[in-house]
Amino acid sequence: MDHAQAKRAVLVAILAWGLTGQTILFAQAAPGEAPPNKSETLRLRLRTRVEAFKGSGRWEEVYFERDLGVRETALVICDMWDKHWCRGATERCEVLARKMAPLVERARARGIQIIHAPSETMNFYKDYPQRRRILELPRAAPPTGLGLSDPPLPIDDSDGGCDTPGDNVYKAWTRQNAAIPIAGDDVISDNGREIYSLLHERGIKSLLVMGVHTNMCILNRSFAIKQMTNWGIACVLARDLTDTMYDPHDRPYVPHEQGTALVVEHIEKYWCPTTLSGDLLSALKR
Repeated sequence: MDHAQAKRAVLVAILAWGLTGQTILFAQAAPGEAPPNKSETLRLRLRTRVEAFKGSGRWEEVYFERDLGVRETALVICDMWDKHWCRGATERCEVLARKMAPLVERARARGIQIIHAPSETMNFYKDYPQRRRILELPRAAPPTGLGLSDPPLPIDDSDGGCDTPGDNVYKAWTRQNAAIPIAGDDVISDNGREIYSLLHERGIKSLLVMGVHTNMCILNRSFAIKQMTNWGIACVLARDLTDTMYDPHDRPYVPHEQGTALVVEHIEKYWCPTTLSGDLLSALKR
């Protein structure tokens, strides 16, 4: 299925209160069944984008609401490291970490599975029970991928995307940002097959995604949006709890925040819907 076919299906599905065109299935009552118990679901306001007329290049925002089963939903925190090689990225991640922390606490209290995924730091966590927990799970073979195409990004990040001059690439990170708590039944992994095995074992169908960076790790890690969507997992990006590696001196020569917004729009067009942290927090409090 290519993305043009997928988005045409999305338009039809949205009008019928579905979202099957992106192979996303959110919890909802089947015909003749009672609606889900509100205490067991999250009613989320989501945003996607649809090219109503093929080839027009004009994409429309579409808002809709969906119920996600609490026990069928996990939250993955992608590469929210303690430090980044790019100073600007480090500073923005500090702000995001403090904003994420209360939301993560609330999601855990509601029974949502929390997955900490600070890539390339697993040695730091080798003795954590949350790391051992996921390693002890039986491995599940992922399904055959859907083979979705991968349209080019709307920004140029070929030079690494750092917007603070003089910063050079090196492995700056050693662990996840300490402002984000790891507790309870959380798990720690940076491996897509490990995380897919957890989702499979616990019957989790939806994945809330937050962290950095949209144009790199959020899309491309083995546990992130592209791979999980291709495996049939319903992803939702928290669009105000993410950032982009983008330098305004590169194409399309817009402010950093606008570069992030452009990548978020790209994700909404081709990969999955998004939500706001405030909407998610409100849903978690109901």
